[in-house]
Amino acid sequence: MSGSEPARQGSAARARWPRAITLDLDDTLWPMLPVLKHAERTLASWLGAHAPATAAFLNADTRLALREAVMADHPERAHDVGFLRLELLRRALARAGDDPSLAQPAFDVFFEARQQVSLFDDVLPVLERWSAKVPVVALTNGNADLHRIGLARFFKGVVSAHELGCAKPDPRAFHAACELAGSAPADTLHVGDDPALDVAGAEAAGLRAIWLLRPELIERHAGHAAAAQSVGSLYDIDRTFMLD
Repeated sequence: MSGSEPARQGSAARARWPRAITLDLDDTLWPMLPVLKHAERTLASWLGAHAPATAAFLNADTRLALREAVMADHPERAHDVGFLRLELLRRALARAGDDPSLAQPAFDVFFEARQQVSLFDDVLPVLERWSAKVPVVALTNGNADLHRIGLARFFKGVVSAHELGCAKPDPRAFHAACELAGSAPADTLHVGDDPALDVAGAEAAGLRAIWLLRPELIERHAGHAAAAQSVGSLYDIDRTFMLD
């Protein structure tokens, strides 16, 4: 984004100040890779103590093969990351000769560790301001628990893929978030890190969208850098849309 673009965009946005904001969670409010690494290590440690054969059996290759098999057998649940992991664990335990009923407690260990996130520095002050002005709804394909993380007070609610039955970029996901916020799509701003799932998906559903391209994710999305405008922090959106 050039130095002149925020001023032009901000001028237009002030005339159409959003009546609601929908927010992605993973890699938007916190970096997700460290969270997943921590959760995987925690799960591996638990399996080592309670299902050692499964701990030895599971590696990157077997995990990928099992995930692909689960998705092939349950394409209707492809949007449900919790189900996919739980079923993967059940199959891994069975294949390794351990008790498949350990899948649920193993999943619970992973799920709890998955909620231990480190927020980006701009998250708390910006959510404090935004939630005082407009309804804010979380829209996620993941399974973060805002109550456990401690952010639920800033959100009117959460629309998650596993509960809704479809995932971004499906327009139904965005429309469900707008309905929860009590705002028409054209009056709603969506913010997220993924140019396809968040930006293109939101715009196709009739919402305005901003691509939040954190510095940590620039390399991952290098192929999209010229295709969409982006901001580097929630503070930039504050300035652009006069939300402060």
